[in-house]
Amino acid sequence: MRKYKSNGELETAICNCCGKKLAVRDGIVREGVLRVEHTWDYFSEKDGEIHGFDLCEECYDQLLNTFRISAEVEETREFL
Repeated sequence: MRKYKSNGELETAICNCCGKKLAVRDGIVREGVLRVEHTWDYFSEKDGEIHGFDLCEECYDQLLNTFRISAEVEETREFL
């Protein structure tokens, strides 16, 4: 969950799973977080809805451990 200041700068980020308040400084999350935003489209019961949530790194790892098929993981050498 994210809250923004009136100027659009990120003020607060909270893990939607465990409720942990994530470190935010100068409008940037300063720790590992997975931000998901998905627009549902045709063939779903949620057509036209946009869902968004944040997971801290610990909750993300716990979620991955429930998968029957592992997530694809690639290494990157450059961060933009």
